[in-house]
Amino acid sequence: MNYRKIYEEWINNPYFDDETKKELLKIKDDEKEIEERFYKDLEFGTGGLRGIIGAGTNRMNKYNVRKTTQGFANYILANVDNAKEKGVVIAYDSRHKSPEFSMEAAKVLAGNGIKAYVFESLRTTPELSYSVRELGAAGGIVVTASHNPPEYNGYKVYGEDGGQLVPKYANMVIDEIRGIKEYSEVKYIEEKDAKSKGLLSIIGEEIDKKYIDMVKSLSLRGDVIKEMKDFKIVYTPLHGTGAMPVKRALTEIGFENFFPVKEQEVPDSNFSTLESPNPEEHKAFDLAINLAEKVGADIIIGTDPDCDRVGAVVKNKSGEYQVLTGNQTGALLVDYILSSMESIPENSVVIKTIVTSELGATIAKSYGVESISTLTGFKFIGEKMKEFEETRDKNFIFGYEESYGYLAGTSVRDKDAVVSSLLIAEMAAYYKSKDMTLLDALEDLFKKHGYYREDLKSIVLKGKEGLEKIGRIMDTLRDKPPLAIGEIKTEIIRDYKHGISRFVAEDKEKELDLPKSNVLHYTLEDGSWFAVRPSGTEPKIKIYFSVVGKSKEDSENKLDMIKTKVIERIDAIE
Repeated sequence: MNYRKIYEEWINNPYFDDETKKELLKIKDDEKEIEERFYKDLEFGTGGLRGIIGAGTNRMNKYNVRKTTQGFANYILANVDNAKEKGVVIAYDSRHKSPEFSMEAAKVLAGNGIKAYVFESLRTTPELSYSVRELGAAGGIVVTASHNPPEYNGYKVYGEDGGQLVPKYANMVIDEIRGIKEYSEVKYIEEKDAKSKGLLSIIGEEIDKKYIDMVKSLSLRGDVIKEMKDFKIVYTPLHGTGAMPVKRALTEIGFENFFPVKEQEVPDSNFSTLESPNPEEHKAFDLAINLAEKVGADIIIGTDPDCDRVGAVVKNKSGEYQVLTGNQTGALLVDYILSSMESIPENSVVIKTIVTSELGATIAKSYGVESISTLTGFKFIGEKMKEFEETRDKNFIFGYEESYGYLAGTSVRDKDAVVSSLLIAEMAAYYKSKDMTLLDALEDLFKKHGYYREDLKSIVLKGKEGLEKIGRIMDTLRDKPPLAIGEIKTEIIRDYKHGISRFVAEDKEKELDLPKSNVLHYTLEDGSWFAVRPSGTEPKIKIYFSVVGKSKEDSENKLDMIKTKVIERIDAIE
C-alpha cells in the first residue's frame, strides 16, 4: 500500500479521532509532507521509538504509542513469569505529550491485564530504571526524546533487570509490533476502569526517597563535602526532569552553596531558553555560566531533559569557564573512584563503549582493573552488568560513554545523571581541598598516561533523502575503506555490521565477539582511531575521532589532520 492510500485511510477510518483528521487535512495539498508522514512506520529501533510529534505512521502519536505498547505487552506476557502481577513501571519527561503518551501506554497495559505503575509527575530515566528493580516489575517504559529538539518525543522500553532491551530482545518486541496489522487490534481500557480493576497505580514520593537514599550512599568522600563549606555549585536541568532529584541529592548530602539556574529550573516543553537541550552543546551552558560568574561558582553541572546525561564546566587558568568533554569527565571519574576506594575488589571491571577514549581504560589498568568495551549505547553496558550479576565472576565499578553518560553502583542499569552529578561535585570539591581544579587533575592524568584528544563530527541528514545518503556513506566506506589518513596507514578495520576485524598489513581477518551493529572503526598505526556510525535516535551520521600524543600541541595537530582528511573523504561521497 503506498503512502497516499494510507493517508486517505487515516482520514476516512472512524478509529482515528477528529483532531488527528483535522491535522492531516491541513496538509492535503502538500505531497512531500504526506509522503514523509506515511512512507513508512515509525521504527522501533533497539532504543525504542523516537520521532516528530504529529499524525501519521511515521510520527509520534497516541496510536503509535498504543500499538508499540501492545507489542511490548505481548512480549512480556510471553517471556516474563507472572508479568501481569509484576506489572510495568512508566515514567515521562517534560516534553510535549509526554503525560498523555504515558497514560495511553498504561491503558493498553491494563487492557492486557498488566498492572501499570505510573509516576504522579515527570521523573528521570534513571529513576525509572531503579524503580523497575525496586518494585520487582516485569519491565519499564519511559516517554522521552532525551536531548532531541522540542518537536520530538520518544518511547523506550526496559526489561525486568532495569536495563534497556538489547537487540536480541528488542527484535522480539519489534516482531510483536509488526504482527499487529491494524491499530484497532490493540487492547485498551479507559483510565477509570483501569483504576477500579487495580490495574493502574500512581507512584511518587516513596520511590523518590529510596532512590535519593541510594544515590547518597554512593558518596565516596563525605568528609570532604563537610569540610568544603565554601564550595559553590551552579546547576541547570535544561528545563527537564533533573531539578528535583539533583538538588535534593546534593543538598541532602551536605552541599550548602547550591545555585539553580532559575530560568531553566522550571520544566518547559519548548526549551525556550535553549537552541538545544543538550549538555554536549556548549551554548546550553550560557545562562549557567552567567550565574556562575556572579556567584563565583567552582563548578557548573547541567543535565539533559530526562536526566541521564550530565555535563560539567570548570574554571581554567584564565578565569574562564571551560566545558569538559564526556571523555574527559569519564576519565576523571574513573581515576577519582578507583583512587578513593579503600580496597579494590578482585576481578573489578570498568566498562566503556567502542567510541569512547582509551584514556579511562589506561587509567583503570594502572590500578590493576580490567576495562571492557561494548557497542555504542548504554544498554550494552547494562547487559554486561546483568551478566556479571548472574555469573558473579566480575565486580562492576563504573560504566561510561563519551556522550556524557556515566554510572556508578548497581541499583540502576542505565546512565544516571543524578548519581554522576553527585560524584562530579564531590570530585571537584575534593580537588579544591588540594588547591586544584578538575582541569589540573586532568593535566596530571595527561602527563602520566599521554595527551588524549577526541572530537565528534555529526552530519545532520533529515528525512527520506537523508536516510538514503547515510546509507550511501556507510556503503562507500565499507566497500572502499581508507587505507591511510595522510601519512598514517590504517592498521585495523573493524566492521561491526559484518562482525569482522581486518588486519590490513597482514591481510588477515578475525571475527569480532560483539553483537552486529552498523559501525565502522578504523585504527591507525600510531594508535589513533576514528569511527563512523548512523545515529540510532537522530537523523544524523556521527564520526568519532581519537588521538594520543606526546604533548598537547602534538595531539591537537594530529587530531586536526585526521579530522580534516576523514571529513573531506565523507563530503566527497555523493
